[in-house]
This record gives sequence, structure tokens and C-alpha cells, in this order.
Amino acid sequence: MKLIILLALLGVVQAVVQVELTRRISKRTRLIKSGLWPLYCRYKEALRLKNKPNPTKSSQTLIGDIDFEYAGNITIGTPPQYFVVTFDTGSSNLWIPDKSCTKCNEHPMNQFDQTLSTTYKSNGQAFSITYGDGTAKGFLGEDTVMLGTVGMDPLVIPKTTFGQATSIDQYLQVDLYDGIMGLAFQSIAVDNVVPPLVNAINQQVMNPSYFTVYLGFYETVIGPWPDGMITYGDFDSMNCGPLIAWQPLSSATYFQFHASSVSAKTYTNSKGFDVISDISTSTINGPKGVLDKIASAIGADYNQA
Repeated sequence: MKLIILLALLGVVQAVVQVELTRRISKRTRLIKSGLWPLYCRYKEALRLKNKPNPTKSSQTLIGDIDFEYAGNITIGTPPQYFVVTFDTGSSNLWIPDKSCTKCNEHPMNQFDQTLSTTYKSNGQAFSITYGDGTAKGFLGEDTVMLGTVGMDPLVIPKTTFGQATSIDQYLQVDLYDGIMGLAFQSIAVDNVVPPLVNAINQQVMNPSYFTVYLGFYETVIGPWPDGMITYGDFDSMNCGPLIAWQPLSSATYFQFHASSVSAKTYTNSKGFDVISDISTSTINGPKGVLDKIASAIGADYNQA
């Protein structure tokens, strides 16, 4: 089974780059096997209560997930320093662990050393970004970011602002490889940072101005394995079929569009909903009343694990 998503950005750009994605055992599975799932559920509830909206805070709370994640290689700096990041269309910031993040050693991560890069430029501004599983804090820097698979021409994005995390919450570390690369729009970026792909568009280094995401699916959980592809500046004709349906976005924030109806077996709701295509979320989320009726229609039972 294959899940294929075509995502578009506005602008003028010029190069085609493909990045292989790797999927690993889900966080839920790892926590259940380690016996930490009940503790994690209590932590999530405490975090939810702690992170209620507060208009005096500058950090943005985003929704994370606990099932599957797709990650790929990027490099930052000159000479390049390698990182494996989770690609996320539900957020807009790029960040990786900084070498000064001492607690990052609790879960093996590559860490960025700015003193080794000849193209690094100091920013000095603090940053804080919160997901459903915790917060990453640190400061912003600027350097050359490259996206691409070994053996192929990379997409080189000079002067890209990114976060250097000096502190990462424990449960967020469990859910990460090295960091997160947000693929959404600047309007939802923490601190209004220009996202890497928007920066590529502004600098005219990618053409045309859209990217294709292919996500593979397997019934087993025995990763890691090559399991997907992101194609920058082109349509992925290798993994996508000839039929293309273009859907206009209803908001340039997340990849948000309007769905006229939703149905499952005997249940149909035609009121219409704005929905979000999020490659880092493996579940279908929505209004409780609607999802309860869908679950009832298909005979689903709730299982916390």
C-alpha cells in the first residue's frame, strides 16, 4: 500500500533533487515494549495541561504524533555536517541539536559544531518550539543547508536560518533522529523564521516551485529501511501514477484544503471541513462527534495501546 501526497509552494525556482526517506519502529511500539507506555500517557496529559495557550509566550505549540515518522539526510555547514531529520509538513522550522546540548547524549544524536563551518553566521536570537511531545530550546544560526541523497546533485540553500537546540525534552528526544525539518509556510514559523524551502524559492534555486512526497507503507515494524522519497522541484513520476488531482489550499499556513464530505460505510457527513495534510502524523484526527460515528460505522473499538 502506498500513500502519495503532492504538495505545492508558490514561487520561482530551479533544480530537481530527491531525498530518500527512512521509517523506523513507531514510538508507540518502542514505549510499549519497554514498559513505559502508561508513564508516557501520564506525561502527555501533564504536558497538555502545562502548555495551554498563553498569549504572553512567543513559542508556538504544534501537534506531534506517536506512531510513524519519515526521516532523511540533510547537511548543514561548510564542510557539510550530516544530520538525519524528520520531515514535517505540519511545522515550518528547521532545527538540530547543538554541540552544547549536553543532555542530547542521553539519546545518540549528531550535534552541530558551528566552529567547524566556514559559512556559518551567528544570529544570537533565542528560539523555543513546542510539539506534542515536548520542547526544544536554544538559539538561531545561519548557514548553508543541503538536501539530497548521496550520489545525486543536492539542493543547496545558502543563508538558511535554523535552530541550534541546547535543550530538548526527554520524550521529544525519544521521538527524534537528530532534528526536525518543517516544510510548511512562514506564516506559522516560530519567530517568523524563513523556512528552508521558502528560502530556496526566494533565492531561485529550485524549479518548479513544488515538491512531491511519496510515503511507503508496510504491515511489519522491523525498520529502519528505505521507505519513501521527497522530490524537490519536480513531480515524482517513479512512484506516482499519471492521474493528478490538484486541490487549492484554503490557507497558506499548514497544507490546508477544503474537504466537501467524509464517509465510512453507512456514515456520511457533507457539512464540509478544512483539513491538513501532515506527513508526520500517522492518524486521522478530527471532531470527536464525527470520529465517533466513523468508528461506530466501521465497528472500531478503542484501544489505548
